[in-house]
Amino acid sequence: EGFIPPAERIATFDNDGTLWCEHPTAQREFIYKRIAEMAMSDPSHRITRKWKTISDGVHEAFGDITVEEFEAHAKEFFDTALNPRYKQPYQKLTYVPMVELLNLLDASGFTCYLVTGSGRDFMRSVSKPIYNLPPERIVGSSFRLTFKDDDSGANITHSASLGIVDDHGAKAIQIWERIGRRPILAVGNTNGDVAMLQFAADQQHPTLCMLVRHDDATREVKYHAGAGKAIKTAGTDGWTVISMKNDWKQVFSFQ
Repeated sequence: EGFIPPAERIATFDNDGTLWCEHPTAQREFIYKRIAEMAMSDPSHRITRKWKTISDGVHEAFGDITVEEFEAHAKEFFDTALNPRYKQPYQKLTYVPMVELLNLLDASGFTCYLVTGSGRDFMRSVSKPIYNLPPERIVGSSFRLTFKDDDSGANITHSASLGIVDDHGAKAIQIWERIGRRPILAVGNTNGDVAMLQFAADQQHPTLCMLVRHDDATREVKYHAGAGKAIKTAGTDGWTVISMKNDWKQVFSFQ
């Protein structure tokens, strides 16, 4: 009783603020770095307006380049950039207990997926070395892609139009479209993850839904902005709330 076949052992994890530090988000710093480099080579690339969303910046910095060129930029960022708060590479900003959980689930026959509001292709460039998750296990936000077969070859390029923002209800929809199963374990940290956790919880299988709470001002950052609904729903629906301050012996590997 309660046995779940390996094929149905699906676990989904938000990334920013759930598996690694989101202050500041790595992708925003990635965009800033790219635009600064472009501005140095060509002043016409200098930004004169504020972005309404981070997607505006992504397109300004990376529109109309091939997926391979984008991946090269992302890998170069992760190889060289440091988080401005901790002065550490972004790969080291993963939460030790969460990476341990990913490894434990993998050893227990689970298939784990990253379901992130950050860019899918951005996270694919680093997901294998830091989480041991291959590119096909990354579900995230994306721009529409265009196929071109011309003198430069057969290429897929980032187009000007947004494909999907992987947040709120879109997370549950993308899980179904990409995986075709409800997860039985889901972990998030903000209101944008509520739909994913609800989708996991509403089934006959035994399930586990967890919410990471940022309440450790010493080792990380204490904040609850954007998590009010998630915290309230965790209380009413019986989700497990993880306290960084009280439940984690270690947050980052370098501490």
